[in-house]
Amino acid sequence: MPKVSKESATQGGDYGPVEDRSDELDGYTVGFTTFREDFDTTPLLKGLPEDRCQCAHWGYVIKGRFTYRVGDREEVVEAGDAFYLPPGHAPVGQEPGSEMVQFSPSQDLRETSQVIIKNMQETQGA
Repeated sequence: MPKVSKESATQGGDYGPVEDRSDELDGYTVGFTTFREDFDTTPLLKGLPEDRCQCAHWGYVIKGRFTYRVGDREEVVEAGDAFYLPPGHAPVGQEPGSEMVQFSPSQDLRETSQVIIKNMQETQGA
């Protein structure tokens, strides 16, 4: 049976304000993400359709609180909540110390991640 934990995940890393560890299981990426601080992640989505994440995510909030823009409204998920984010969402805030586990279709996530990485490199002058 394929399985992964935060400790056994081989992808991702520590990016300062965010630690993200992940691995792929049968076409889905399982990600363990901790936000150490609240920061605006919307500039990282620039260049995607509507400048929003086009990858669906299912997840569970372990600790803290996350806020997303979905359509024309804001949605909040917090510790103990299981959630589904449809394509076309944008993260707009996270409580420092918040943690989640998230499940995403790997191919869609790769396409979104390519744009995020490009935008991160541009903001860092790389």
